[in-house]
Amino acid sequence: MAGTFVIAQGGGPTAVINQTVVGATLEIRKRHPGAKVLGSIHGVRGIRDGNYVDLSAIPEDRLRLIAGTPSAALGSTRDKPDAAYCDVILNGLKKAGADAFIYIGGNDTSGTQQILTDAAGGSIAFVHAPKTIDNDLEENDHTPGFISAAEFVAGAFLSVDLDFRALPGIYVGIVMGRHAGFLTAAAGFIDDVRATL
Repeated sequence: MAGTFVIAQGGGPTAVINQTVVGATLEIRKRHPGAKVLGSIHGVRGIRDGNYVDLSAIPEDRLRLIAGTPSAALGSTRDKPDAAYCDVILNGLKKAGADAFIYIGGNDTSGTQQILTDAAGGSIAFVHAPKTIDNDLEENDHTPGFISAAEFVAGAFLSVDLDFRALPGIYVGIVMGRHAGFLTAAAGFIDDVRATL
């Protein structure tokens, strides 16, 4: 099976979001020689609008450079598709001739994949590649994006802690995270970060 694979990025960029695009693209090339790999620009919006980049045409050495690049190389989105929007996405995937759709992201992308799986009736394979910084996907020990985000949070609070020791008053830091509080807990590892300096 050669086929056509569509890859998209959703949610906030993490240190692993580009690595996942590159890893998936290279693995598809290895397992399915001759397959087309389309990168959707700005997540599901690119599928809706038919806006793709041909990842199968990019040389491997260039792809590997993308893997180490910050941000989201394909452009991301915060769209949270409902059933009607998923119908539009499904039609876009069919128009592109997609045999599989790999969506890299967190809880919202996972939910989108479930709606699409139910609607497609087995005509397209849907794969969710987790990257969430929240570390709260069910049935996962940890998600790839969490570790780098936790390290960043601990380092940021170390810096803030050192700055504010020189000043009177109270500093209140707010750390994002869905419901689980893993990133907030990571701020407590300041002493571990301090020990490595």
